[in-house]
Order: sequence, then C-alpha cells, then structure tokens
Amino acid sequence: MHTSQPPERERLVVVGNGMAGARTVEEILQRDPDRYAITMFGEEPHGNYNRIMLSNVLAGVEDEAGIFLNDLQWYADNGITLHAGCKVDRIDSKRKVVHADDGTKTPYDKLIIATGSTAFVPPMAGVHRPGRGYHQGVFAFRTLDDTRNMIRYARDHERAVVIGGGLLGLEAARGLQQHVSHVTLIHAMGHLMNTQLDEPAGKTLQASVEKLGIEVICDGFTTEILGKHAVTGVKLKDGRVIDCDVVVLAAGIRANAELAATSGLAVDRGVVVDDQMRVAGETDIYAVGECAQHRGVTYGLVAPLWDQARVLADHVTGRNLDAAYHGSQVATKLKVAGVDVAAMGLKEPELDTDETVTFAEPRRGVYQSLIIRDDRLVGATLVGDVRKVAFLMQAFDRGLPLPEDRAGLLFDLGGPPAEVSAAEMADDAQVCNCNGVCKGDIVEAVQCGVKTVSGVMDKTRAGKGCGSCKGLVQQIVEWAAGGEVEEDPAASWYVPGVPMPKPELMEAIRTHGLKSVSSVFALLAPGGEEDAKSKMGLASLLKMMWGAEYDDERDARFINDRVHANIQRDGTFSVVPQMKGGVTTPAQLKRIAEVAEKHDVPMVKLTGGQRIDLLGVPKENLPQIWADLDMPSGWAYGKSFRTVKTCVGSDFCRFGVGDSTALGIAIEERYQGLEGPGKMKLAVTGCPRNCAEAYVKDVGVVAIDGGKWEIYVGGAAGAHVRKGDLLATVDSADEVLTLTGRFLQYYRENANWLERTYAFVPRIGIDRVREIVVDDADGIAERLDAAVAEHVATYRDPWQERATPVTPGQFRTSLPLTVLPRVPVREPAMEGLR
Repeated sequence: MHTSQPPERERLVVVGNGMAGARTVEEILQRDPDRYAITMFGEEPHGNYNRIMLSNVLAGVEDEAGIFLNDLQWYADNGITLHAGCKVDRIDSKRKVVHADDGTKTPYDKLIIATGSTAFVPPMAGVHRPGRGYHQGVFAFRTLDDTRNMIRYARDHERAVVIGGGLLGLEAARGLQQHVSHVTLIHAMGHLMNTQLDEPAGKTLQASVEKLGIEVICDGFTTEILGKHAVTGVKLKDGRVIDCDVVVLAAGIRANAELAATSGLAVDRGVVVDDQMRVAGETDIYAVGECAQHRGVTYGLVAPLWDQARVLADHVTGRNLDAAYHGSQVATKLKVAGVDVAAMGLKEPELDTDETVTFAEPRRGVYQSLIIRDDRLVGATLVGDVRKVAFLMQAFDRGLPLPEDRAGLLFDLGGPPAEVSAAEMADDAQVCNCNGVCKGDIVEAVQCGVKTVSGVMDKTRAGKGCGSCKGLVQQIVEWAAGGEVEEDPAASWYVPGVPMPKPELMEAIRTHGLKSVSSVFALLAPGGEEDAKSKMGLASLLKMMWGAEYDDERDARFINDRVHANIQRDGTFSVVPQMKGGVTTPAQLKRIAEVAEKHDVPMVKLTGGQRIDLLGVPKENLPQIWADLDMPSGWAYGKSFRTVKTCVGSDFCRFGVGDSTALGIAIEERYQGLEGPGKMKLAVTGCPRNCAEAYVKDVGVVAIDGGKWEIYVGGAAGAHVRKGDLLATVDSADEVLTLTGRFLQYYRENANWLERTYAFVPRIGIDRVREIVVDDADGIAERLDAAVAEHVATYRDPWQERATPVTPGQFRTSLPLTVLPRVPVREPAMEGLR
C-alpha cells in the first residue's frame, strides 16, 4: 500500500526577533500554522519582549519577566528555530540564502526583514572611546541590556543627563529618577515631543514634567561629553556645562536598513516596500516594522507595525492576496513620564480653510487642540486631560460628522459623552495602541472563557504597554462578560511580587520567622524572585510586625528613608526638625536661624504642619546640620506618623473649650515616627471652629463643650478632600490617646500598601472600625494597645545615625548641584522693589 508523504513545508526566514518580526510570525501562525518551517534570527539573546515597557523596568515598576511577549518556550511550542544572540551579516537574494555571524547559511523560500531601528547618536565629541564603545557612563536606551547596564551604573551615581526630549527621552528621564538624585533633560528643539505635539502642547508638557522634578533645557544642542576616564558633564553649543556622571542618548531612532543596503536591496531612509510589504524589485523578500519605508514614510509607533504585519501575513499565507497596506493614520494615547498625552493626525493646520479649536489651562497642565477640515477631524493634540479621547479617536478614524457646537468635542455641553461606552464602540476600534488590540479582540477573549481583567490583558496584551488604556479595557471586559467578571486574585495582594493578601502574608511571615525583605522574597515569591516594586511595602510591613527585631536591609528603602530627609527637585534635601504640636521656644528659633546661616541654607519656610523647613541641604551636609540643630527628626519624609497640628486652645483663645496644644503634644510625643502603609497627619483643635483643620486629617480631635473630645478618622485635604468620620466622643485626654493609638495600629495592620486612611476607612466602613477600635467587638483591643506600646518603647530618633552611618555611602558627597534661586531672609532695600 502506497502512503503519500505530506508535502515539504516552505522555508520562511525572519531576520529580526523584535516586536514587528515576532508579531508578523504570530499573524502567519494564526492564518496557516502548517505552511512554513520558520527560522528566526535575533541579535539579542532573549525571546521577544515589549520594548515600550523598558521605561517601566528602568523606573522599577515592572520586572523584566513581565515585559516578555514570547518566552523561549513559545518558539519551541510552535516549531520555530530561533537563533538568539546571532546577527545576520548578508542576504544572498540570488541564491536565497542568509549568512549569519556564527557561520551558518540558512536557505529560504520567503524572507522577512524586521531589523527595527537603531538609536540615533547626535554628532558630538566624547561619545565613544577607541576600542571601548560608548564612553564610561554613556548609554543608549534601546534594548533590555541597555536598560540593565544603565540601572547597574546609575545606582552608584548622582546626576544624569538625558539627551532627547521625545517620548523615549522623557520616559528615560522619569525612570532615572528612581536611581539618581537629579535628572536634566536636554532637547535640541524648541519644545518637547516636537514630532507629535505643537509648541503650546510641548510647553504645557514641559511644565508638567518640571513639576515632577526633572530639569528641562530646550533649544539645547549638546556638542561634547566631558570627562577623561568617566563622564563628568556635557557641554552645550552656547558654552554652558551641565555637571553629570550619567548620560543617556535618547535623541530618536533611525530605520535599521544596514543589512538590506549591504545586500544590494532597495534602501532609502528605510527598506523600500510596496503595498504588500515586498521589498522593491523582489518577489520573495518582505520588510516590516520600523526598518520599512512605505510610500516614503517610516513609522516609529507600534500601531502601524501591527497593520503592516496583518497585510504581510495575509499575503504570504495566501489568505488574501489582494491585501494591501495604504499607510496608517497615526493616533496614539500614552502616559508620558506620568502625564496623559494623546495625538492623532495633523499637529498644526495646513490649509487656510482648516478650522482650529483650542483650550488651554496652564495651571492644571491642560492643553487641547483640534484641527477640523470639511467638518471632519483631521488632527488632535491633548495634554493633561484626555477624557474625550475615545470619541475623538473614533471621529478621527472613521471620519464621523462633528457637532456644530465645537466645544462639545472637548467638554460635556450636551454633545457626546466624556467617554464612549463599551457598547457604542465598534469591534475594530483600537483600544491599546501599544499592542494593536481592538475591542473585538477583548470581546473574543471574554467569550473564550477568560473572565478576569488581568487574564484578558495577559491573553490579548491590551494594557501591557504604557498602561493608559487599562480603564477602558476593564469597561469592555465588564460589558462583554455581562456583569460576570471574576475577581482578579492579584488585586488582593499586598505587594505585586508576593501572591498573598496582607493577612495571609503576615501569617506566613510570622510562621517562618521572616525578618528581612530578602528572606520574604526567597521563601514566598514565585521562584524566589525579588521585585523592586514590592521592597518598600515589605520593609514597612516587617518593621511594623517585628519592631527592633526587623533586619533592616537598606536597599529596600527609598532614598528619603535611607537618609531621613525629603529629596527635592534639584537633588538636595529638606530638613524638618520636630516641633511638637507646632510649639517652639525663642531658644529653638534662635538655634534654627543660626544653623540656617552657618550652612547657607537657600530657603527657610514654614510648613503646613506648623514646623520650619530648611530647604536645599546637600546630602553630605545632613549629619552635620542635624548635629548643629540638636533637635529630633520631624519625620517629614516617610510613610509614617508625620505631625500633630494644633490651635492655641483654651490657655489663650477666648473660644477654646479644650487644651488642644497640650493634647497635641502628648499625641506626638507618644506616636512619633510610627511607620505605616501611608503617611499619617493628625490635628487637635480646641473648639468646633476648627482652626487646626482637624476634620480633614487622618486622625482629628475636636474639643467640645463639657470637657469632651470628638475623634474623627479618615479625613483628607490634599489631592483628595474628605471630611473624616466620627469615631467616638470621649470624656478625657487619656481616652483620646488610647483610641488614637488603637486606630493607628489597626490601620497599620490592615491597610493596603500606600492606602491612606481616607480610602481605608470607607473601605472597611466606619461602623466596623468603631466596633473594633471603640467597642472591642473582636476582642483585639488589648493586643492593638500592646503592639503600639511596643513601638513607643523602642522608638529611636533616626537623626542619631549622624554619628554612625549605617552604610559607608549613606551620606556620600554628591556632585555639585544646580543652584536654585535664593529667597531673601532680610527685608530688601526699597530701591530693589521699585
């Protein structure tokens, strides 16, 4: 009996294992998984990862493992031969063979070039050292290895310069703030993100970025990297020198068409392709992604790459031979250095008849501009407020007619709703620009049985880029699941790196006697992997649980907690000594003034918590300034008990009915420095006139007639405003002290990491909090009182570390810092005011 053999599969070779190359292979496998024997070459020794997420890795908010799109097992599961860490040197298009630098020669029937882009290095002296590559301290920001090296180096240095004010440069600057004390961003053009944004939008973005503590220099052309053995600074064309010890090159990208050019293929700015993504003049060679030039255009955003991958896959599998790529309307919504930005189409009007609609609110960092042509939206730029972006993107993509009242495009004035609902969105409406995921993809995932938001994000990759679309993804999942969304287990984890809710985590820590952050990771984290995002939360939890027995690993602390002072935008620190209840003495004031003069402190300021802040102190001066002050720390920098604000009270005020000053001092003396999941601000006021603003504090105490005190919890008056809930009315100051400590301990033990009391109290419910703290319904009041008393007994002023630093580099001298404007402390001459 004769058995026919299956036909031998065609050979498909893909040069490039980045986002475009791997996505194209995914599209091909979806259409016809058995058509090709696939071989892929990648210069990096990894699987395929999301390059957009490198900024999150740099910032420490994402682990390396979380950015991989396809691990090595994926290639094996799909029968793909992967040459990782291998560079293709030459393509022999006549013999249809690719030559790699490891000596291999791989024949192909179809070839896809997906070599992506390379970092653009502006012409400047000192970037490279002969035989060494980049000068020591200089980094490109393009690959995972670049990011690893940058983190490793930056940890031991102080000041960074980022060259380039586009998306990549802004993200690099924001990420570096986690590793160095000062970041300067230098941009050669007149405003940030000049490719995507018009000038007012760029200026608005700059103001928002500067509020984050990043120094921005526009119209700054860097001519030289300074330093003989390692970077010491950069020099600008105008002669200015910016001191730094880390330089990151993020001045843009260029299509990586070198391989195609050396192989004799058609190359201009990129590899020239037709509407089927075939290389010009070739029948079996294609190019896709950032390396491809289509109709004279190269694309640096990912959404066009997904469009190209679909067309290419349709063509090489025969699914649709008429498939054609006609170019992409670029529309993107991103979070740039923490600021919401959306841009689509034109950034400025091109015709005299183009209509513009503009709204600016600089104080809030908001700028919005629309360009309308023939009653259709052809361009939009949004910075700081992107609530209307869903509707605007639909109008832009589909050419929808616009309302006559143009203001309705930006504001809810009877026009379209602020957000297009999930039901109204078309199935092919793009939801995640970073990964090219549309609404239909999300709905399909839900219909296939994935009922958690995180599960849908893992399956479709929606929300796995910049993260700005996560809210919309959740809405679509909820709508598609018909209200049957399953709870995401990770939502209850105390920290992202250890898969346990807080009660279970605390029980495991007690059971195993885990007294250091590293021991928690080793035993309780999957694979024993450490997670940067989890360290601070675990450090706070362990210190609360073990007190003096806690094994303090300093790398688990944020810079503020390592040096016991609040870092400022220029890399200096603020020193806030304790003034219990806002009360001071002439001697104390005199000492503060003398210290400020001795150390040439740039600014002395009264704080909102009734203390004095010495601003602009270099890190290396902190121990000496603490010694000269000879005052305890005011704890103005940590996730801890901060201060107790008081009014004059009954001793002097004619309205006072309770001694708020004495009680405030007593509370602060007892609970000073108490660590918690979030900062804790308190106040005591001597009557309901509320001069100390007690109603809007984490704990607020109000004196009322009859010698009684009201205790309020869960208030806030910052970015969130909430009047606290009445916990109890008591008869004595001793009861106030007891219930305050008991509530704070209950909050410490049960709140999520970074959850302030204004969120914690409503989540638990004031009735339930009252049952536990006041009524002792659970029988734990005695234990809570004992736990907080243990902290009181072991309290130690952190400023005592001035005598014996914990680590040799704790107060290491920093490089010279940028001098901020001085605030005069003496009355200026009248001539200076005219």
